[in-house]
Amino acid sequence: MKFQKNEQEYIKELGQKVRTYRIMNGMSQQDLEDRSGVSKRSISRLEQGESVQVDNLFKIIIALGLGDNIELLVPDQTKRPVYYLKQTESKPQRVRRKTGGNHFKWGDEE
Repeated sequence: MKFQKNEQEYIKELGQKVRTYRIMNGMSQQDLEDRSGVSKRSISRLEQGESVQVDNLFKIIIALGLGDNIELLVPDQTKRPVYYLKQTESKPQRVRRKTGGNHFKWGDEE
């Protein structure tokens, strides 16, 4: 049986990732507050694994430059992976070896 995390574990994991990303990019909580408009207290709460308002979470993610990744949170189900594969008009063919004779030589041939 597969272990399913609860919401608190997801929030804690997300907070740790935000904190790590912020530190790796040389930002203080004050810098993030200035960029996002979210209070330092809310940023601290998120990093400690406490819940924050969804709009504040998105502001923080955007301020960290991760806005393009928000769409990965809930993927577009109308575009399955098959959608991105190139559609071919003809039926796929088997790969064939080149013809042109057998180039194998025994050791005593020249």
